[in-house]
Amino acid sequence: MNRFIASGKGRLNGLDHLRAFAIAYVFLFHYPNLVPHPGWMVPLGRFGWSGVDLFFVLSGYLIGGQLMAAQAAGRKIAVGDFYIKRFFRIVPVYLVVLALYFGVPLFRESDALTPLWKFLTFTQNFLYEVPGGGTFSHAWSLCVEEHFYVVLPALLILLAAFDLRRHAVWIALAVLMGGIGIRAFSWLVLFKGNGNWVEWIYYPTYNRLDGLLVGVFVAGVQQFSPERWLKWTARPGLVLATGVALLVLAMFVGSARASFTGSVFGFPLVSLAYGFIVVAAVSPGAFLDVARSRVTRFVATISYSFYLVHKGVIHLTHLALAGLGFEVDGVLGLVASLLLATLAAWALYRLVERPAMAIRSVVLAKRNAVLLPQTTRSA
Repeated sequence: MNRFIASGKGRLNGLDHLRAFAIAYVFLFHYPNLVPHPGWMVPLGRFGWSGVDLFFVLSGYLIGGQLMAAQAAGRKIAVGDFYIKRFFRIVPVYLVVLALYFGVPLFRESDALTPLWKFLTFTQNFLYEVPGGGTFSHAWSLCVEEHFYVVLPALLILLAAFDLRRHAVWIALAVLMGGIGIRAFSWLVLFKGNGNWVEWIYYPTYNRLDGLLVGVFVAGVQQFSPERWLKWTARPGLVLATGVALLVLAMFVGSARASFTGSVFGFPLVSLAYGFIVVAAVSPGAFLDVARSRVTRFVATISYSFYLVHKGVIHLTHLALAGLGFEVDGVLGLVASLLLATLAAWALYRLVERPAMAIRSVVLAKRNAVLLPQTTRSA
């Protein structure tokens, strides 16, 4: 069975659980860095930055798997359809939130704001010189994913054209080691231990390919090496335990993210750990695959919109509570921020994301209706 045909109503339960965990972990990390907060949040969310790396692994697995599923079935990758799908999935709601940041200054969680052209061209993650973290700084991960979407189809087509898939393990290892080498160079030569770490190490796409690479590799094994995939998924409990153990190890290695060890080796270790966890999550019959939850499904559904707006909503919520005379450094501020961010994300999903998906379906249907007769005639 092709596991990209998800269980239930077209979804993989395990991936919903992981998406919900990832966005919750990111929220726990960002909240203490933005506003007054309960003291217990700092140790709980200290490693929450890795939630973005989990999103990268999930993207690599899902997007890579969708493209390679076509190749495994003997079909060509429909590059045009792929870019249309990605555009309507990512860009409309992103532009709405971007309009909020540039049109409603009160929404900004910081005074510093990157120039608009860098957001529009998805280059905000390069040469990031905004001090103090900046406003809408978390858009850096969207830049990385957009670059991934642009390049991946071409790479897969080239691998197939030159029959290089049989060397996939060595290619993946070469890219992984190349990433380690590039980060080492970036740390030693560009960052030098005392510069802007996010500018030279954390944000640039060439330093953050580990998670996407791991996800694509997992999808490749699933699509092109079914015997190995069956072995991987035969003992999901052991795979999950291995992933969790690696994640605990990564917490120690990457605890000081700006250190040389954390910067160079922390990211691939985190990505490898989440790769094991993703395999466990999609293993047929595993707990994460079988267990269904309306809560995690809902959170997973709105996770993209939540990621985009949560910082601005946290900022606005605390401004409002402080203006009304409430204490904002305790549980009230946290709960109110979480509820309002969820409400805002749900509204964006209903008002922007879903209509964009409907338009996408119409565009794809019209495009295929035009192309199909031409294909038939040429055949």
